Amino acid sequence: MTQTIAPRVRTLVLLLLAAACALLAAAGPASAHAALTGSDPQQGAVVDKAPAQVSLTFSESVSLDDDSLRVLDPKGKRVDEGRPSGTGGTTYTVKLHAGLPDGTYTVTYQVVSADSHPVAGAYTFSVGAPSETSVSVYTTDAGGGVVGWLYGLGRYVSYAGFIVLVGGAAFVLACWPRGSGVRPVQRLVVSGWLALTAATLVLLLLRGSYTSSGKFGDVFDLTLLGEVLQTKSGAALVSRLLLLAAAALFIAVLFGAYDKREGEEKRDLSFGLAIGGTAVAAGLAAAWAMSEHASVGLQAGIAMPVDVVHLLAVAAWLGGLTALLVSLYRASAETPVPTLAVRRFSRVAFGSVVALVATGTYQSWRQLGSWTAFTDTRYGQLLLAKIGLVAVLVGVAYLSRRWTARLAETGPAVVRQREGTAEKAGGAEEAVAAKGASTPEKTAVGKASGTAKASAAATGSGDSRRAAQLARQRAAMDAARQKKQRDADPQRFGLRRSVLAEAGVAVVLLAVTTVLTQTEPGRTEEEAKAANPSSSAAASASSGAVTLDMPFDTGGQNGKGVVRVELDPARVGANDLHLYVQRPDGTAVDIPEVKVAFIQQAEDIGPLPVVPDHITTGHWSASGVQIPMAGDWEVAVTVRTSDIDQVTVSKNAQIG
Repeated sequence: MTQTIAPRVRTLVLLLLAAACALLAAAGPASAHAALTGSDPQQGAVVDKAPAQVSLTFSESVSLDDDSLRVLDPKGKRVDEGRPSGTGGTTYTVKLHAGLPDGTYTVTYQVVSADSHPVAGAYTFSVGAPSETSVSVYTTDAGGGVVGWLYGLGRYVSYAGFIVLVGGAAFVLACWPRGSGVRPVQRLVVSGWLALTAATLVLLLLRGSYTSSGKFGDVFDLTLLGEVLQTKSGAALVSRLLLLAAAALFIAVLFGAYDKREGEEKRDLSFGLAIGGTAVAAGLAAAWAMSEHASVGLQAGIAMPVDVVHLLAVAAWLGGLTALLVSLYRASAETPVPTLAVRRFSRVAFGSVVALVATGTYQSWRQLGSWTAFTDTRYGQLLLAKIGLVAVLVGVAYLSRRWTARLAETGPAVVRQREGTAEKAGGAEEAVAAKGASTPEKTAVGKASGTAKASAAATGSGDSRRAAQLARQRAAMDAARQKKQRDADPQRFGLRRSVLAEAGVAVVLLAVTTVLTQTEPGRTEEEAKAANPSSSAAASASSGAVTLDMPFDTGGQNGKGVVRVELDPARVGANDLHLYVQRPDGTAVDIPEVKVAFIQQAEDIGPLPVVPDHITTGHWSASGVQIPMAGDWEVAVTVRTSDIDQVTVSKNAQIG
């Protein structure tokens, strides 16, 4: 039965691990945790006189550099001057050149929110009357691309390393002191330390590119690294590295001097390690709490210590669970996990779950603000998924507690029975070895004994080596027999299986949590909608994505085909544009050039050009395409199939 079910459980865990990787891979760039809630001039506005400055208001404070706010004229030339500055609160301004002529101007911004996430966007306003502009009014997603994906992966690894490091050490100190001498447990805790240290160094290198250009080539730019070290996020990462140095000393004592102590000395050292370890773990958790969601917004002074407790509870539960799993599967027969240690961890896990429920409820209220945000925002939807996974995890943990109770009831009797069986087996083996058994294994032992005696007669040194070899063989056989007897216990087997299932669910839960920390809180998203009622109304009135199919014929060889334009969500503000080019038979085809322009004849706006990026054969796309106002827009597509063959086709669509 063990051989049949265990592979199925391992397969389930591998599937859950694959799901976690898929979640991380599918997660888009980090959503803006500071939302643009207002601007002067407003998006799409037409003003009679050129303004002296442009002001942007965000939902929370942001950090800026010299190029954070830019204003471009219709030809793409910068017309802002000086460094952007804050006017108090969450409003930031940049001065403009005097005497700007009439036309359409583009405002672009790329800042870093107070909770460490990059925010980028663009919009247009006009002076006198809208005009043609050569500025492509689309922006790349801040925190996207390869650097953004690597940064998200680094965050996941850092969370996992923290959980394994803190939870594994807590499991040894609070549940199984003898585990400090068990090699698999030692390797687990050290692996957690290495993972957290490596991930922190990688995040420190990626941070500059992640919040600015997004280019992988800028990862090793020392100028960007110097700028990162002067930010709150950079200071938090450096503080984490310093605390990890203290954690290395803690690990050395835990698996060195502590393992060698006995009795009263060990208890005294346990107390000291518990105090020091708790301080280091709380410091590591505070490095997150003081630089991310908890550090900004409503009741930050309360939210940060609550977040520290939340992280420590997660580590004690999931990290201890990982240590228990490793101990159940990898500990040697000489040092099996005692029932008392399992029962102690069960109590620790229960207390951790209570703390998680309390702190998680507060955090949910603080980040969402309303019941509707659970379903109307991406943050709320992810939070519902996390709550569901926690419920599943608690259900599996309940089964583990039942197996623990059964193991506690049957443990002593089983141990006595096994000791008697082992003694009988050992006596029988000695008797058979003395008589000389006929089976291959026993014959081998007899021959080995005879050889040893012959060697003893020949040379004394050869006899000692042979005796040592036989002793090692006997020890290995005894260990294998004890492990087989231990694994045959149905209670212990059931516990191992349920703990393995818990660990699999925890892997996916950690992935969802990582994505959640990169998502704009529901409260912020709803506040941004409330601050821009016109945009919200346009969005709600929108019919969703617009798809336009336009046949074209450039007149040259292979000049016929169909171009499809998809605009999503087809509303005022930022949109995603996808463009597909196909032959008449429906197969995708690449062409030398394709361009898109948006024109609104009624208001004499445009053309607003968009130059999409080539993605794959027959597919181009652009993100953040800005539509300044609602109405009937002409979508014109210019298709070039050779050096001289070109045509422009267009269709009208209701946008916003």
